[in-house]
Amino acid sequence: MKTVLERFLTYVKLDTQSDETTGLHPSTAKQLVLARLLAEELTETGLAGTLLTEKGYVYAALPASPGCEDAPAVGFIAHLDTSDAVSGRDVRPRVVTRWDGSPIPLGDSGILLKPEPHLAGHDLVVTDGTTLLGADDKCGIAVIMSALEEIIEKKLPHGKICVGFTPDEEIGQGADFFDVERFGAKYAYTVDAGPENEIEYENFNAASAAVTFQGVSIHPGYAFGVMVNALKMARTFDALLPESEVPERTRGREGFYHLTRCSGTPERAELHYILRDHDAGRFEARKKTILDLCGRFDRQYGPGRVSAVIRDQYRNMAEVMKDHPFVVEAAREAMKEVGLEPSSPPIRGGTDGARLCFMGLPCPNIGHGGYNAHSRSEYADVRGMETAVRVLLGIVTRFSLEK
Repeated sequence: MKTVLERFLTYVKLDTQSDETTGLHPSTAKQLVLARLLAEELTETGLAGTLLTEKGYVYAALPASPGCEDAPAVGFIAHLDTSDAVSGRDVRPRVVTRWDGSPIPLGDSGILLKPEPHLAGHDLVVTDGTTLLGADDKCGIAVIMSALEEIIEKKLPHGKICVGFTPDEEIGQGADFFDVERFGAKYAYTVDAGPENEIEYENFNAASAAVTFQGVSIHPGYAFGVMVNALKMARTFDALLPESEVPERTRGREGFYHLTRCSGTPERAELHYILRDHDAGRFEARKKTILDLCGRFDRQYGPGRVSAVIRDQYRNMAEVMKDHPFVVEAAREAMKEVGLEPSSPPIRGGTDGARLCFMGLPCPNIGHGGYNAHSRSEYADVRGMETAVRVLLGIVTRFSLEK
């Protein structure tokens, strides 16, 4: 039986970065390399009906053991892709055995990694400082696969267990083509990023806003009374948003306006924002603020000068999870059983589970021992991954007792 570390080291060496610019599904063909590998491993492990779809989703199920057929089906989900924030090509993982608590040099990059102090004495997997590691979310994949193999090898009692691996989570498209009915679970957990004692069931409400400014361009020598500078309109627009409500000045459940891209000329300019808030009322107020500012500029500069397209992206899963406390409690009890103190911080982002909750699949997130996602300083705690495997086994046991 492979260890969770052995699995993890195999998976991270595959480049699976997604790319939001391609318009394809999956967005990159290289994600399919890992998808095919996992489909083969699931079949070899003994799961039934393993399916790899043309869009890069992997589904499989382990039928209930005798006596547990009436237990609700539980699912575990992780994503295949890694972020494009840092290169994911030619990842060279290194295992630091029994970390002594001092900063860890990452190859010749000049980066000194300072892991969480409580991990002293643990084995850590780090990068060489030139790429991300891929702990987000290959830790999750390794944990799920190891848990499945242990359940089968040890013949542990279990209800139906459903497994799903999704592409393109990092670009917000992981749930776009997820087939909840085909997946087959009544409840599920994403196993995606963070310490192994975290069970997360609330996240931001999220939207994007694209604001367009239409100016009038003319030779600056003859601009008096004629020119309307779109770039200056855009600058003024952004300055009118609350200065303190930006990512770098907010935390916890505090929402924000985040300017992600700006471009243009005096004739035409664009600002792109993401809007985030845990509270549904404040979230709607943020969208209204953008639209109200557009109206203000139209009155000042003339009709049609400023317009905004706002698109909702995902909602706070807490709206759904409040009606399914057992799912969260099962994870908490499993964590306590292996000596963890459960923590439930609000997610300052989103997961596939946030969207799946509103597709009829209650799906909170549990941690897997990965840290510093999307960076050259990303690392994984081997003991954390091993403990996460125990947490999944505990969840399966609790579901097997439910009728």
